[in-house]
Amino acid sequence: MGWCAILLALLSLNVSARADDVADFYREKTMRILVGVSPGGEYDVHARLIARHIGRHIPGSPTVVVQNVPGAGGLVMVNQLYNVAPKDGSTLGLVPNGLLAQQAAGLRNVQYDAGKLQWIGSISPMVQIFGVWRAIGVAKLDETKAKEVVVGTVGRGNASYSFPMILKEFYGAKLKIVTGYRGGSDINLAMERGEVGARVTTLSSWKVTHPSWFVDGLVRILAYAGPRPKDLANIPSLEDVASTPEDRLVVRLLMSGAGLGRPLVAPPGMPTERVMAIHAAFLKTMTDPAFIRDASASNVEIDPVSRDDMQRIVGEALGTRAAVRERAVRLLE
Repeated sequence: MGWCAILLALLSLNVSARADDVADFYREKTMRILVGVSPGGEYDVHARLIARHIGRHIPGSPTVVVQNVPGAGGLVMVNQLYNVAPKDGSTLGLVPNGLLAQQAAGLRNVQYDAGKLQWIGSISPMVQIFGVWRAIGVAKLDETKAKEVVVGTVGRGNASYSFPMILKEFYGAKLKIVTGYRGGSDINLAMERGEVGARVTTLSSWKVTHPSWFVDGLVRILAYAGPRPKDLANIPSLEDVASTPEDRLVVRLLMSGAGLGRPLVAPPGMPTERVMAIHAAFLKTMTDPAFIRDASASNVEIDPVSRDDMQRIVGEALGTRAAVRERAVRLLE
């Protein structure tokens, strides 16, 4: 019994020492959360929401700031986080959830291994939608087979590009895809100006950034991917337009990131005790009354995705068989 008491005391001291080490590291430090898009979009909203609250739950209470690193639909930021950013715990990333499909399909310029990223959590999963501006006169998905619709995207290699490509290849939609926008807010502005008639985004994104569009009926949702929400009961899912089992596997791989939401990750090599401290702080943030009030004010729904669920999704996507990956890459590039 004496040895047990001594062992428990030593373990307690070890845990306490590690906690003190984490606090010593973060005290008076500034932590960065990198975001791969320009300010104003939903990823940016989620990153800034987390940044405003998570610091007080991290031992040492660091200051947390958001740094936008736009480029290639977030690929530039992920590569930077994985290969260049400090691995000491001072830099995290809110990464694009399309990174799984990009890697599984062997996309060019992928310089990371999502299986080695250290997954923290996300505020909620997402429902991706194909939405059109009412003024273009298209009300149903079937109508895109007869009338060309211009779709704005940030670039190849992500859902904003692969979603309309799936509609073109598997459904016969007449879509002209325009790449090169810096982020979702720029595409939204292009829709208002009449430069493009449609885009892929998330249902929650427009509810957060442009709730009046739904109230005034300025946008129409023609298709979606992810879990079916109640308010899209009569809208076809992207898997519905895939006519064969093989096509549906391609859709599932390309849309695998929906379950991740907007994931917060740490780079590989970050000390385990700091990763776990950030993870614990994230969980505390999700139930923090101040965070919940702030999220509600921004129309952000809270339905946290766990670290374990993220790792399961990552494993399934990266384990997709080669024949499916080869077909997927043609819809990403």
